[in-house]
Amino acid sequence: MKIIDIRSDTVTLPTPKMREAMFKAEVGDDVYGDDPTVIELERLAAEKVGKEAAIFVPSGTFGNELALLTHTLRGDEVIVDDYSHIMIHEAGASAVIAGVQLRTFRSTNGHPDPDEIENLIREKNIHFPRTGLICLENAHGMGTVTDVETMMRIHEIANSRGIPIHLDGARIFNAACALGVDAKEIAKHTDSVMFCLSKGLAAPIGSMLAGTKEFVEKARKGRKLMGGGMRQAGIIAAAGIVALKDMIPRLCEDHENARLLAEGLESLNGIEVFKNRLDINMVFFRFKNHLNDCDFVSYMLKQGIKINSVENGEYRFVTNKDVSRSDVMYVIERVKTYFNQI
Repeated sequence: MKIIDIRSDTVTLPTPKMREAMFKAEVGDDVYGDDPTVIELERLAAEKVGKEAAIFVPSGTFGNELALLTHTLRGDEVIVDDYSHIMIHEAGASAVIAGVQLRTFRSTNGHPDPDEIENLIREKNIHFPRTGLICLENAHGMGTVTDVETMMRIHEIANSRGIPIHLDGARIFNAACALGVDAKEIAKHTDSVMFCLSKGLAAPIGSMLAGTKEFVEKARKGRKLMGGGMRQAGIIAAAGIVALKDMIPRLCEDHENARLLAEGLESLNGIEVFKNRLDINMVFFRFKNHLNDCDFVSYMLKQGIKINSVENGEYRFVTNKDVSRSDVMYVIERVKTYFNQI
C-alpha cells in the first residue's frame, strides 16, 4: 500500500538527484574548514538570503538556539511570539544553552504587532534584564506569513534601540512564495536568519544560519560548543545544494495543493477549516463535534494516510513534494468516508 504522509513537510524523501550528489560528494573535514561541499553550500545559502555568510547546522532548533547563544549575553531577555517554535517546540533550550529568559508577545495568528514589540523592550534599569534580541518567525508555524512592511517596521524599531533581530525562517522560501517576493526581501530586515533544508526543500538533514561574517565566525565556536562540529559533512551538504538549486520554485505547488485540500475538507459537514491560516502548505481544521482522536488517526493509517493527533483541538495536514493532487483528492475522500460511517 502506498503511504501518503501529511504529518509535516519534514517527512519528505530526498530526490534521486540528491542521493546521487551525496554519493559523489567531495568531502574534507568541516571542523578544519576544508570540506569543499560544505563551503559551497554555505556560500550558496548566504547568497539565497542576501547575507554575507552562513553556517551549516544539524537542525532548525540547533540553528535558532545557536543564534540566541551568539547574539546574547547570559541573563539577557529575548522577545518572542508566545506561540513561536522557539517558545513552544524547542524544549526550553533558550534557558539551557544561551542562559536567557523569554518575554512573549501575543501575535494575531502569527502576525506580530510592531507597537506591542516596542512596548516590551526594556528600559535601562538595574532591576531589569537587558533586551538582547528580538525573534520573529516567517513563515509562522500557524500557517501564516508576515508582510515585508511589518518586518521592516520591526527592524526599524530594533535598530533604533540597538537590538538585533533573528528570524526563524525555517520556511522562509514558503513565505517568499506566499508574498510573491524574493527571500532576500524578507531576510534583509533581520540580522540573522535560520532556514531549513529538510522541510519543503526535501534534503534529508540540515539547516542554515546566516548573517554577517563576524556573526557567523562567532557562531562557529558556539556550534562547536553545542556539539555540532561535523566532519565529512559534505555528504549531507551535497543534498542541501541540490535543494537550494532545484527545489525552491516548486514550493508554490505545495501551497496550491494545500488550498485544494482545504476546499475539500471545508465542503464536508462537521469540519471547520481555518481559512485565515492558509498562506503556505498547511491546513488547520477542527471537528465541530467531538470525535475520538485515536479512532480517527487509526482509521486514516489503515487507509494509507499518516496524520498527527489533535493538538489544542486542531488537526494539521501538511502538503509536500511527495503528496500529489491525486493524493490530496484521496485524502478528502477518505475523510468523507469516515464521516459517513460514524
